[in-house]
Amino acid sequence: MIKHAVVSLACTLLATNALSDELAEQGKKVFTELAQPSCTICHALSDAGSAGEIGPNLDELAPSVTQVQNAVKGGVGLMPAFGDSLSQAQITAVAHYVASVTGGGP
Repeated sequence: MIKHAVVSLACTLLATNALSDELAEQGKKVFTELAQPSCTICHALSDAGSAGEIGPNLDELAPSVTQVQNAVKGGVGLMPAFGDSLSQAQITAVAHYVASVTGGGP
């Protein structure tokens, strides 16, 4: 019984990691290609190979998923809002990506 529970938990964790990795890949694509203008123009993010200097350095800021979602949806300072040009799924993906590669957390 315990062995079955451990195997089941391990499978669940592996599936969760695979979904998380897929979401991060989708988010990276939004960050580097799909958002117009591209996030890479303004933001430094080492995982994306970007060195933008207009917006904050995301590696240093390490924003949470919620912070990224709010900024992308509504804009912040000079950053335009992307709530009308990106889908909710794309916003969720890019927020997950940025938070996961910077250690920003949930």
